[in-house]
Amino acid sequence: MTYDVRATSPAEHLAFVGSRRSASFLQTPAWGLVKAEWRRESVGFFDGDLQVGAALVLYRQLPKVRRYLAYLPEGPLLDWSTDDLGALLAPLAAHLKAQGAFGVRIGPPVVTRRWDAAAVKAGIADPDCRRLDDLAPTDRDATGARVVTQLTELGWRPQGVEGGFAAGQPRHVFQVPLRHPDGTARTEDEVLKAMNQLWRRNIKKAAKEGVEVTSSGAPDDPATAADLEAFHRLYVHTAERDHFTPRPLSYFRTMLDALAAESPDRIRLWSARHEGDLVAATIAIRVGAHAWYSYGASSTDKREVRGSNAVQWAMMQDALAAGADVYDLRGITDTLDADDPHAGLIQFKVGTGGEAVEYVGEWDLPLNRPLYKAFSVYMGRR
Repeated sequence: MTYDVRATSPAEHLAFVGSRRSASFLQTPAWGLVKAEWRRESVGFFDGDLQVGAALVLYRQLPKVRRYLAYLPEGPLLDWSTDDLGALLAPLAAHLKAQGAFGVRIGPPVVTRRWDAAAVKAGIADPDCRRLDDLAPTDRDATGARVVTQLTELGWRPQGVEGGFAAGQPRHVFQVPLRHPDGTARTEDEVLKAMNQLWRRNIKKAAKEGVEVTSSGAPDDPATAADLEAFHRLYVHTAERDHFTPRPLSYFRTMLDALAAESPDRIRLWSARHEGDLVAATIAIRVGAHAWYSYGASSTDKREVRGSNAVQWAMMQDALAAGADVYDLRGITDTLDADDPHAGLIQFKVGTGGEAVEYVGEWDLPLNRPLYKAFSVYMGRR
């Protein structure tokens, strides 16, 4: 089978995204507008006149020369169950090389392993378990294993999640399934009962304390603008407390405008207030049947009213009402070591009753080895 890979319009790209039940928001045309500092391109994979795949390509330029690393975050969107990935990826590489790419980085949205909440909690309690790798998975995905084997045979190189390329996406995430294995939807009661006792108690406490959760999202609504500014103030406060570098307000304005213009249900702001004080705020994104908790912020004051739990539960309820398959809390590290400062993140998320999920990760294909090596050295020094 020979496939053709060529540039498409954003409208054609979006139509393909809309034909799938799940696609990463990082693979929507709108995300290219968010990453305005990168050159962007929508490409399609074709079997004759039939489109069988799509991708958002972000081109990062090598300093001083017009050569690029072509980056496909959490993409491309393909049938990854095929036994002949080379037939799809070879014409992709040829197209990107013709566009000036010296290397390609992809992030196949393919799961390799899962650990349910009970397994993760047991691992955290076991002093001999330091990382997820030390813990037997609840499920292994045969498609993921085949993809890893094929990419290796085709000359692609697996990338670590730390160092090197700043735009890398997490290999491990935490997700709450919103459907049973037979495909039927879970109820709110079923999702709530799967949470641990602390999460259920905190949700009840927030309601008892009078925490009110609201949402907004229309870019032309004054309430949305006010909520976004309030979110950003709390986000900066959170960054100072938790020692990370915050993004500017302009970034979130661009994200809101671009994603909301693409689909009115794509992005929403959520705010939890207690007696008028903003105690927690988040940004949620949904593409098809996949819902994400994307950004969050919380106040150091009034933590006892449990606004963070309240806003998370409201977002899960909204995802359930929208018919989503999964509520995705995004990245975690693979640590289970209680002494690791990152352990608190997985401990918070495991209380939702969801599962830790491992993807195949990001893979590189050098197209011009000297330039690819120079870029790797440059990024390693930043």
